[in-house]
Amino acid sequence: MTMLRFALAMLCVSANAAGQTEEYPTPVEAVERGDVPKGTLDGPHEFRSTLFPGTVREYWVYVPAGYDPQSPPCLMVVQDGINKARGWKLPTVLDNMIHDKQIPRQLGVFVSPGVVPAAGEQSQPRFNRSFEYDSMGDRYARFLVEELLPEVAKTWTFSDDPNDRCIAGSSSGGICAFTAAWERPDQFRRVFCTVGTFVGLRGGNEYPVLVRKCERRPIRIFLQDGSNDLDIYAGSWWNANQTMLSAMQFSGYDVKHVWGEGGHNNKHGAAVLPEGLKWLWRDYPQPVTNVPGKPRRTNVLAGGHPWQMVASGGGPVVSCAAAPDGSVWFADRSGVRIRRLGPDETVTEIATLEHPVTRLAMTPGGHSLACCPEAGAIFKVTANGVVDRFAASTADSLLVLPGGNGFATDTKNGQLQSFTSSGSVQQVDELFRPTALAISPDRSTLTVAGQNGRFCHSYRVTKDGGVTHRQEYGWLHVTDRLKSAATAASVDVAGFTYISTALGIQVLDQLGRVHLIINSPSASRVNDLTFGGADGSHLFVCAGGRLYARRLNATGLCPWAPAVKPPRPRL
Repeated sequence: MTMLRFALAMLCVSANAAGQTEEYPTPVEAVERGDVPKGTLDGPHEFRSTLFPGTVREYWVYVPAGYDPQSPPCLMVVQDGINKARGWKLPTVLDNMIHDKQIPRQLGVFVSPGVVPAAGEQSQPRFNRSFEYDSMGDRYARFLVEELLPEVAKTWTFSDDPNDRCIAGSSSGGICAFTAAWERPDQFRRVFCTVGTFVGLRGGNEYPVLVRKCERRPIRIFLQDGSNDLDIYAGSWWNANQTMLSAMQFSGYDVKHVWGEGGHNNKHGAAVLPEGLKWLWRDYPQPVTNVPGKPRRTNVLAGGHPWQMVASGGGPVVSCAAAPDGSVWFADRSGVRIRRLGPDETVTEIATLEHPVTRLAMTPGGHSLACCPEAGAIFKVTANGVVDRFAASTADSLLVLPGGNGFATDTKNGQLQSFTSSGSVQQVDELFRPTALAISPDRSTLTVAGQNGRFCHSYRVTKDGGVTHRQEYGWLHVTDRLKSAATAASVDVAGFTYISTALGIQVLDQLGRVHLIINSPSASRVNDLTFGGADGSHLFVCAGGRLYARRLNATGLCPWAPAVKPPRPRL
């Protein structure tokens, strides 16, 4: 693996000659001391990933002095492996700072990016560094959580508390460290990032907007950059890091920055590493918390009201719908059961169907319609558990309007359907994989979102229950694969539309612009959502097979409720 390490080292060499003459004093924490017990380095170990097929990489484990498997230490994961760790003089820094009790005892995992070996002498390896590090999404975080760290844990113990974990990197490794914590704050909460590549290599330039719009995650970030950093085809690293800082400060992240005049290299980062670690761990073991941000134009989040699990067990919960009596009905896929969460928080079973339910919708009369596309039918389920066939349809999502008529989507066949209270169904439009439906508070505008693409289709609802004036109106943030992966939608009385997507619950104003993205209550995506509760201020969601609820500064309006006129939108 000698040539592999050499190649990886060369990839990290700066292309910015302007910063090569800069010099910084060596921090005292990076100087070896005879009175300080030294940790050990275990490695290199070869690792082959399934999430990154064909890749080979090496990792090393720094084991602190005084390591005790019965008292799991904290964890620090560093990208770019032993080269980065040695460039930062990290083993010595950890030895000294742990000994001086400036930071808690921690295990270090120094992991290199993957390489697919060359096919032959005339071929080059496939270097995975940019793909793994610069890409958006949770793939690299999953690699750490599902593959690498379990492998390390076979030999060494370390804390599984995200508050006890720091992740670090430089350049592409820096944005990678941020992405891992951003995607999985349930695993990593402290981020050390130098000359971070928040530019347009693989979508990192999107982060400043997402940081502003997404609900805050419990992560703490230390940033470093210099005014002579790269300025190339993908953007200006210097400007991008400052824009990231501005976004974090706006949203209320606990962030510290150190700016200099250096270039794209390790020099300044190595010099400020002890300062960064001391700041990141400054109040340990107190949990990482956010700080006050700037006021939002639209703030539906109610402080002090996080997600609460309200139902689980009996099979994965896949759909939920709020009833006129204040209860919430929900269905699970494996048991094909429909249950009811009462206003008093008691759960009772209503009915069992013979076919999997994909979506529930309540009617003004207090019964439910259940989509069972495998059976080619929509079933009516009454409050006392009577199940009748309502309509012949392979629809997998639907909503019911005040008069009992409604709309449905058939994702597989690409249909938008309308139906009457008597069960008559007809196709009214053809769309690509439609999945989510919402009706405006005045019942005049239908919004349809799909799994693919970023646009929501907007229709004017006609008096006879049809639709007209289709337009790609709502604009959603999408994943790298250009998919919103929308699953469900709901509205509030102010006219805001809440759409569950791969990136979270995106809140759109009446003009189709995303103001806020609410985090999912779990690492899993939200399958369905509805407003409910006694005053309609609780948002209920199905995620990770469980039913969650959260109080918002908003009043929802279920489709079956009478129409209300929303306020005029701010243009």
